[in-house]
Amino acid sequence: MGNPIKTGLVGFGAAGKFMHAPFLKTLPQYYNIVSVLERHASESKHLFPDAQIVRSIDEMLDTDADLVIITTPNDTHLPYTKKALLAGKNVVLEKPFTINTTDAQELIDLSKAQNKILSVYHNRRYVTDFLTIKEILGQNLLGPVHDYEAHYDRYRPEAKPNAWREEPLPGSGIWYDLGAHIIDQALYLFGLPKTITASIKNQRSHARVTDYFDVRLDYDYLSVTLKSGMLVREQGPRYIIHGNNGSFIKYGEDPQEVYLRAGKLPTEVPGWGEESEEFYGLLHTEVNGEEIKKKYPTLKGDYGYYYQNLYNTIVNGAELREKPEHGYNTIRIVELGLESSEKKCTVACTGLKDVKYPW
Repeated sequence: MGNPIKTGLVGFGAAGKFMHAPFLKTLPQYYNIVSVLERHASESKHLFPDAQIVRSIDEMLDTDADLVIITTPNDTHLPYTKKALLAGKNVVLEKPFTINTTDAQELIDLSKAQNKILSVYHNRRYVTDFLTIKEILGQNLLGPVHDYEAHYDRYRPEAKPNAWREEPLPGSGIWYDLGAHIIDQALYLFGLPKTITASIKNQRSHARVTDYFDVRLDYDYLSVTLKSGMLVREQGPRYIIHGNNGSFIKYGEDPQEVYLRAGKLPTEVPGWGEESEEFYGLLHTEVNGEEIKKKYPTLKGDYGYYYQNLYNTIVNGAELREKPEHGYNTIRIVELGLESSEKKCTVACTGLKDVKYPW
């Protein structure tokens, strides 16, 4: 193992504070946080007392960080990442990767020209339910899948105070935010779709940005449905998967985010990322002529897997798992979904990159 990577964290809002900092803190063998960008406060000092607090991206890039992690609002992703790459830094960029594919391609080209790692933080690849679904499909327990439905629903009828994602800004709304997660999961599992049919709208009377989507991706034999809304008080299944041989139905939410938002570190929670048996999904299928109907044990989730994999790429030269081209494809689906919804028609899924996903 090499030395820890000198790292700068850009932003200490919800994403920086809850989705990145706890794993950087608890993986000191991999990452040494040398600087944190906070515009006004110094909240990060309780986690990283030795880190320098900086007030601007330019000041951040003057530090000796070899890696910068950008967790600021979506409209900063392009300019901040460009500056970081040109300054010779490796970059982790919060999802969604960019606001549009033009920006995404510019960053991909620049990272290659600078010979620097650029990765998108698709942390929902490392949650309990997705890892379990990946195992079930990898073992072909359902046979060829013909119907896949993923939900990312919430109940919040009122506007969230001081939330930039609910302001009418470029890249705001849940199609960019929550949609990016389940789009990436679908592309990871099934590859590139043929067409998209989308309904994306403002459902709450006060909403100023997208707060509902119902999106269908067509793969000929396979149909994929991605849904999210902010007015779902009683949660249904998060995943419904039907194959030729059987079905898998999964309720419940990965437990990590609740602990993270409560200020818990992964090292402070026994059995981090493990799910209670009551939330195990139902597998009903047939294997070798034998009918199976049982609760399928959920695999352990851990967002920290992302950072362990990234270290292995930067230090040991392993293949990057969360590629910028993955981020590009997710944003391309976002664009196509908006086009389909606006035109109220099915749109061909053109312009996607034929890139490997890390099965």
